Amino acid sequence: MPEGHSIHRLARQFDDVFAGERLTVTSPQGRFADGAALLDGRVLESARAHGKQLFLRFEGSLYLHVHLGLYGAWDFGGDATFRGASSIGAPRRVGERELAEDDAGTAYAGPPAPVGAVRVRLASEHGWADLRGATVCSVATQPEVDVVLARLGPDPLGVPVAGADPGEEFARRVNRRRTPLARLLMDQSVVAGIGNVYRAELLFRARLDPALAGSALGPERARELWADAVVALSQGMRDGRIVTTAPSYWTSAAGTLPDPEESHWVYRRHGLACRICGRRILLADEAGRKLYWCPACQSG
Repeated sequence: MPEGHSIHRLARQFDDVFAGERLTVTSPQGRFADGAALLDGRVLESARAHGKQLFLRFEGSLYLHVHLGLYGAWDFGGDATFRGASSIGAPRRVGERELAEDDAGTAYAGPPAPVGAVRVRLASEHGWADLRGATVCSVATQPEVDVVLARLGPDPLGVPVAGADPGEEFARRVNRRRTPLARLLMDQSVVAGIGNVYRAELLFRARLDPALAGSALGPERARELWADAVVALSQGMRDGRIVTTAPSYWTSAAGTLPDPEESHWVYRRHGLACRICGRRILLADEAGRKLYWCPACQSG
């Protein structure tokens, strides 16, 4: 499932290529025909991400609310003025496909014929975006958006509200629960945007036992965990990839991102030696999701 950094990159891309444009909205697949009709012909005013939720605000205070889930993805294309990633979301891939120079430089004749089950298509004079496979794709009013946001925890990539401290709020939500940290970090009502990869990597970077209860963590260590989440997700948003290891562990050329097998401390490294201590990385089932950790480094 795409994690929070990818959804924030989506929001930024929608702002870059469609904000202020009057869009044609259709549902080639037909499952979103009624919703598309409500949005068709309206100006896209802005895009916002919170955790794994994407909200595209159209004039008239109507939103296209999308949660990609496990299989959702947006594909983009357009003319030479249209820049950005050509695909963000599932299926899982290393990074994002960037628009090829030769594709961007060819004469633009409008969106191509839909391929596959396109739930919704947004099209402007200069480009298009197709959504497939999303768990949630609906039209929402402002009160309905507010209800969704109210049930989510703070977002490490969110814009802080004046007078509020999201790190303190995260610490409060974690410290009041006896639930294991491995489960709390995946609970979107505790913290929005962290998925299975960041969960494993953040716990390793903090040298925290995944089974440690949130109430046993303490407010100071909880705030430190939050601060590292802000750093890690911000780097992911910048790079378009989740890279959590230090450059000293990379064999790639200077100034480039590491190969996939060098990008993580523990995620998908079951049975391999820990990069720090040499012990074997373990794998367990945690609430139906694979959990990776080092039993030596994460004993506290």
